[in-house]
Amino acid sequence: MTKQVQQLDRVIIRFAGDSGDGMQLTGDRFTAGTAEFGNDLSTLPNFPAEIRAPAGTLPGVSSFQLHFADHDILTPGDAPNVLVAMNPAALKANLGDLPRGADIIANIDEFTKRNLQKVGYTASPLEDDSLSEWRVHAVPLTSLTVKALEGFEISKKDAERAKNMFALGLLSWLYHRPTEQTVSFLEQKFAKKPDIAKANIAAFQAGWNYGETTESFSVSYEVKPARLAPGVYRNISGNQALAYGLIAASVQSKLPLFLGSYPITPASDILHELSKHKRFGIRTFQAEDEIAGVGAALGAAFGGALGVTTTSGPGVALKAETVGLAVTTELPLIIVDVQRAGPSTGMPTKTEQTDLLMAMFGRNGESPVPIVAPLSPSDCFDAAVEAARIAVKYRTPVMLLSDGYLANGSEPWRLPEVSDLPDISQEFTTEPNGENGEFLPFKRDTETLARPWAIPGTAGLEHRIGGIEKADGTGNISYDPDNHDLMVRTRAAKIAGIDVPDLEVDDPDGDAKVLVIGWGSTYGPIAAAVRRIRRGGGKVAQAHLRHLNPLPANTGEVLKSYDKVLLPEINLGQLALLLRARYLVDVISYNRVRGLPFKAEELAGVIQDVIDSD
Repeated sequence: MTKQVQQLDRVIIRFAGDSGDGMQLTGDRFTAGTAEFGNDLSTLPNFPAEIRAPAGTLPGVSSFQLHFADHDILTPGDAPNVLVAMNPAALKANLGDLPRGADIIANIDEFTKRNLQKVGYTASPLEDDSLSEWRVHAVPLTSLTVKALEGFEISKKDAERAKNMFALGLLSWLYHRPTEQTVSFLEQKFAKKPDIAKANIAAFQAGWNYGETTESFSVSYEVKPARLAPGVYRNISGNQALAYGLIAASVQSKLPLFLGSYPITPASDILHELSKHKRFGIRTFQAEDEIAGVGAALGAAFGGALGVTTTSGPGVALKAETVGLAVTTELPLIIVDVQRAGPSTGMPTKTEQTDLLMAMFGRNGESPVPIVAPLSPSDCFDAAVEAARIAVKYRTPVMLLSDGYLANGSEPWRLPEVSDLPDISQEFTTEPNGENGEFLPFKRDTETLARPWAIPGTAGLEHRIGGIEKADGTGNISYDPDNHDLMVRTRAAKIAGIDVPDLEVDDPDGDAKVLVIGWGSTYGPIAAAVRRIRRGGGKVAQAHLRHLNPLPANTGEVLKSYDKVLLPEINLGQLALLLRARYLVDVISYNRVRGLPFKAEELAGVIQDVIDSD
């Protein structure tokens, strides 16, 4: 059968099913093939917090959205063009996001009376007119998979579990994705279970063949590779990029990396990834709790290592006292906060930007710390290197604010040249620095105000550390009021004086009246929305903050250069509060805390309303 091939410039696909249906694996494999093909891409995994939610229920739905294109894209897309629904719950949970005319590929085998009743359907939507506005393809994915695997020595249950590979094969045919990488992956994943490996490969190939031969799909689609800047690329998630950035920082600082961490969603993958790289001298310690993790990392910093701890919001609350200790001992420490929805346990697998004020002020006493926030999954690499640069150069703990959207999302990343990475090495103090031959642990560098970093055990450099206030210079315990005032102000001045680049503004014609500013993971949706406004003839400027403490020196000047400043945040206005207080600018705050990233269309509407308002 000769089938038509239609050219598209971009596609948004969402795989959805039970948390046990392998939708994350399916999406990840489709993404890998897409990255290999050369498309630009962006992903949005979305899964329940429960390890195994009740099968067939709305709370148990897991999904994976992938946006791929032949041009530069910035987000996982607002709404899918294709929904693969493995059961009624997946259909019902995602139908509201589906634009009219989109394709629905539904596993009809799972649309049983019992499964329909679980989610409130009185009749199958595949058999009435309720889906008439969409293009529905009812495919018996489960039974086709079982039939394709009849000759294999596996159980019926194992055969049914391979239905996600059948779906992957069908979608790979539909969009002309490469197959070799998936086959190789399955061979490696199930190397110790060759029968399971062969069965999954057969299911994948059966799905491809079904697309090739069935009359249900008369058209396949092709999205050509994107024109990216020359270089070597790989697909990478935010947590992977952050882990690699920490490794690069260790190499570039010439310091051994020590990670003290307690597993917590969505930061655990950083611990998992770093534990694989012992050949770089990486040491990972899975602590019994959050406090032990940060305490071990700070102890490693005292011993001359690049100390790192990773966590999410609840863990930052527990680590606060030790972070304050790092402030007063003035030791380099990186605290990675992969933010999630709160308060308390909140929604562990959903994203938010709600820890900014905690990062700024969530410690007793005057204890400022630098804050760095990556803007995309791949930017987590550079943000990690930058956090290490600041920590080592200024002898300070640094908060690195990622979030669940960045951590689990992925995109193409151009591998940097090692020669382009900054040299962030610092010399340890090895000789006494006092006029009388003594060691002064708080005698500061005149430029950075950083104190000396002396390895414990270095002859002649014995000194005290601890939480009690120290005397300027000598480091002796001091309760003197004037000394305390001096030390507090000096530590604050050190953070305020950190060298950060100026805030860059994207204002093509230089005559925009409205500035949209953001921080962290809102970059993609904001930039995509700004593109839409400009395509429609509107004028709008954009700026994005990576350094949140200290803010770039020209931030106030930038804010006051525009008639209106709009600030979208996935919180209730935390950065807006800081900017209003510091610069006395009436920032227009736009906030959503739904556990999901902004949609570009939504922000474009908000921006247009601000432009049009008096």
